[in-house]
Amino acid sequence: MFETFDHTADIGIRIEADSLAALLEEAGQALFSLIISDLGQVRDREEIRLRIDGTEPDYLLFDWLNELLYLFESKRLLASRFEVSIDEGGISGLVGGEPWDRQRHELDYEVKAITYHGLTVEQVGGRWRGKVIVDI
Repeated sequence: MFETFDHTADIGIRIEADSLAALLEEAGQALFSLIISDLGQVRDREEIRLRIDGTEPDYLLFDWLNELLYLFESKRLLASRFEVSIDEGGISGLVGGEPWDRQRHELDYEVKAITYHGLTVEQVGGRWRGKVIVDI
């Protein structure tokens, strides 16, 4: 589950999930739900594997979203499927989607950057909660 909230010239995302891996997957969904107006229009035609090293959950969230934003900016890839696994050295991710097609995909927000401002990831009562603010 994720929700967005307004933050000055930015948008915040709150994420909650049963595991850190699920939280990162939800965060990917949340990010691309800002970038494209209807994420359901994105077909799962292409897969990209990502590896992010680190052990701090908040920095893993930041780096994961940063990599996803880079995929969109550099390859114009709209992602709609996210699979994350965690090991002692970091995370491995599989991202599925397709290149942006202006005939089929209407972009929504221009996400310029993922920020450290207000970045948190914590485990509360067996659930994982995260918060990140994106610059639009």
